[in-house]
Amino acid sequence: MTYDVIIRNGLWFDGTGAPPQTRTLGIRDGIVSAVSTEPLDETGCPDVIDAAEKWVVPGFIDVHTHYDAEVLLDPGLRESVRHGVTTVLLGNCSLSAVYADSEDAADLFSRVEAVPRKFVLGALEAKKTWSTPAEYVRALDDLPLGPNVSSMLGHSDLRTSVLGLGRATTNGVRPTDAELDRMAEKLEQALDAGLLGLSGMDAAIDKLDGDRYRSRALPSTFATWRERRKLIAVLRNRRRILQSAPDVKNPLSAIQFFLSSSRMFGRRAGVRMSLLVSADAKSAPGAVRVFGPGTRLLNRLLGSVVRFQHLPVPFELYSDGIDLPVFEEFGAGTAALHLRDQLERNELLADTEYRRRFRRQFDRRKLGPSLWHRDFHDATVVECPDKSLIGKSFGQIADERGLHPLDAFLDVLVENGERNVRWTTIVANHRPKHLDRLAAEPSIHMGFSDAGAHLRNMAFYNFALRLLKRTLDAEKAGRPFLTVQRAIYRLTAEVADWFGLDAGTLRKGDRADFVVIDPAGLDDSVNSYHEEKVEFYGGLSRMVNRNDAAVVATGVNGAVVYRNGHFRDGYGTTAKSGHFLRAGAGSLAKTPA
Repeated sequence: MTYDVIIRNGLWFDGTGAPPQTRTLGIRDGIVSAVSTEPLDETGCPDVIDAAEKWVVPGFIDVHTHYDAEVLLDPGLRESVRHGVTTVLLGNCSLSAVYADSEDAADLFSRVEAVPRKFVLGALEAKKTWSTPAEYVRALDDLPLGPNVSSMLGHSDLRTSVLGLGRATTNGVRPTDAELDRMAEKLEQALDAGLLGLSGMDAAIDKLDGDRYRSRALPSTFATWRERRKLIAVLRNRRRILQSAPDVKNPLSAIQFFLSSSRMFGRRAGVRMSLLVSADAKSAPGAVRVFGPGTRLLNRLLGSVVRFQHLPVPFELYSDGIDLPVFEEFGAGTAALHLRDQLERNELLADTEYRRRFRRQFDRRKLGPSLWHRDFHDATVVECPDKSLIGKSFGQIADERGLHPLDAFLDVLVENGERNVRWTTIVANHRPKHLDRLAAEPSIHMGFSDAGAHLRNMAFYNFALRLLKRTLDAEKAGRPFLTVQRAIYRLTAEVADWFGLDAGTLRKGDRADFVVIDPAGLDDSVNSYHEEKVEFYGGLSRMVNRNDAAVVATGVNGAVVYRNGHFRDGYGTTAKSGHFLRAGAGSLAKTPA
């Protein structure tokens, strides 16, 4: 029999962490049919890839995306697939579009993830045909998907569908016993349909969009631990996963997750949890030294199964004016983001009393935990009508003007038009030594790319390639922190196994999701800045990654969908390659070598 695809003479990594070997792979009917030391018969094979001096690895898995709206508008999800990602996970951070109606789902999603609401609402109103989780899964699977997708059920989505968005975001409202039972029942239905588990959000930094309940916190942040424990009990019984984030203002809340995950108190099994986020944060420079050991100790003492997600690259953020989620940490910042009209926002930013209040909150927050370092000397202007300010930090501008840094920041925004000033800062993962240490830390796993969200703030679609570049560079320099095969395992089989996905390995009999990488293309281009206009978001210019020399080809379910910088004909429109991956569909055997 002929093969559909042959990948010839590549250095093959199977995803388990085993040492690579030079092999030729034959793919037939979407499955790896042969892994051979000898040449395969290429007669009649329509697609032969010469992978000599290239790496052949399992397709990367991105377990933390917010493609929930974009997948309806552009099912090819090109910005991930072009970088070798073949499986993406939706429904993170308590946000999904499974149960809530279109308007509620748009209000939940848009401001939190910095995607224009009119396009989110438009996508849902045009495409939403489902009312149950099973129908949602079928609707996604019927799309001309590029990569494989899977999903969590969002707690905010679930809570809204039972309580209504107004009650779900009102202080003091507690679900009745009947409503809690209804939540548990709807979670069961979602798990029956093949969703992987539940996602939550405990930190109240994220706010609603729309006009009805604008600037209220997400519904999941109003849940008590009685409510959370009831839902976690469902996950425990079904051996499914929880993804969530402790409240950064209350570090002890993390202990609740460890206790709820635990096998103590006569429980038959621990609940796997994937929490946000493990990073070398500038706002807490000492935390990175205790994060991993502390997590491992608690897991051992309590019998918990908790890991923290990690973005294995410097966490660089960009912002147009004040449109950055970190400003939601301040009541004054939320007040500004509450205003959508630029003239109204500029007027507020210029108001003396508002500035006094913002400065008090800004200075006071320096005393407690936060997501942002709040150092305007470490925040540089990259675009501005006043060209003399480009390349300067706001702290430098403050020093020149004799002002408090926050006042200098607000002055520059008001003088130049708030959204006309673009600036950047790195909030975490800035120290290579600690970044390398985190990449090898067993209590973390790779995630938190936020692909599909924060379109003007960041772009980490190629985080897997960036980790491989660092791994390769360190190996060449004689200071390795991971082997290449171990790094590939961490990007593929490890996260697939943790989340319960039948993906992540490239052995005989496995589904043929693969990426062919030219290691010579793992150069500085993987770190460079790019923007591209997005037609389905009204021509919005979003941040992307462009390093096409690194990925020679990406294959999904045996079909080569991207090759040498181009997608195949009909990709994401008429040609379907990806499928919805249901929980528990297939055997997982991914213990690392």
